[in-house]
Amino acid sequence: MARPVTLFTGQWADLPIEQMVKLTSKFGYDGIELACWGDHFEVDRAVSEDDYCAKKRELLEAHDLQCHAISAHLVGQAVLDNIDARHKSILPDYVWGDGDPAGVNERAAEELKQTARAAQKFGVGVVNGFTGSSIWHLLYSFPPTPPSMIDDGFKLLAERFHPILDVFGECGVKFALEVHPTEIAFDIYTAERALEALGHREEFGFNFDPSHLIWQGVDPVEFIRAFPDRIYHVHVKDAIQTLNGKTGILASHLNFGDPRRGWDFRSPGRGGVNFEEIIRALNVANYQGPLSIEWEDSGMEREFGAAEACTFTKRMDFSPSERAFDSAFDE
Repeated sequence: MARPVTLFTGQWADLPIEQMVKLTSKFGYDGIELACWGDHFEVDRAVSEDDYCAKKRELLEAHDLQCHAISAHLVGQAVLDNIDARHKSILPDYVWGDGDPAGVNERAAEELKQTARAAQKFGVGVVNGFTGSSIWHLLYSFPPTPPSMIDDGFKLLAERFHPILDVFGECGVKFALEVHPTEIAFDIYTAERALEALGHREEFGFNFDPSHLIWQGVDPVEFIRAFPDRIYHVHVKDAIQTLNGKTGILASHLNFGDPRRGWDFRSPGRGGVNFEEIIRALNVANYQGPLSIEWEDSGMEREFGAAEACTFTKRMDFSPSERAFDSAFDE
């Protein structure tokens, strides 16, 4: 059976949810992954208002859309990050508060707990998101970085996320970290270390997104093979390296869409990700959840791109074989 193909609304939060669900259905998607910002899925209202989740479900069902996950990337970023002025633009006012860093970290952690409760109430089993990182700025080891400083970053992950994951466990919901630059886990080895720091708790796994791996030189298929039982959700997103002798992989402080960058995101099927091999690896891992398109391509009109990406993903997906191709000779 083909996996449901859904559209993540994080890059569409400028649109009201009523318009977003109409577009998602029009593009041909089976479902929608709701971002916890804009009015797409409001955690405070989901928890406090008796009918909020029911009305949201009614809206989706009116457009024949499933929902398997909600996503709390923005508030999750503030759990481990060293808070600065940038975070104000991505957080709800009640999480930002007076901007005191310790207070922001604490309120972000509480909001992530509330997100688990909201997901339970809404009837989804996965919350995708970020963790942030207190040690991302130490990526390049100069001035020389003592191993103890890196150790402290993973200790902080355990200190702040064990209480969060306790609530996820109580709610029967899983947290799926999108392995990504600026997070505590951004490649295979740091993902392994994050799992170790958290004692391999079942509540903690990954939202697999190949686009954040390929530009680093990490084979996304090897990530699936490394964590076959921890892939709790999948984003379909493409990226491409554009190294030409002048560009650099660190992107030169140039924003997305600038042709001088050494890499950038692309609409699925138009970059360097080998989705054929990813589907095969997901089949081996027995992943049966949605394929959720996170559409980002600064060089393409987004409605055209989102519709094309849906068609591409449905064409690429296939079920595994239940028998070897030459098994007839054994009968």
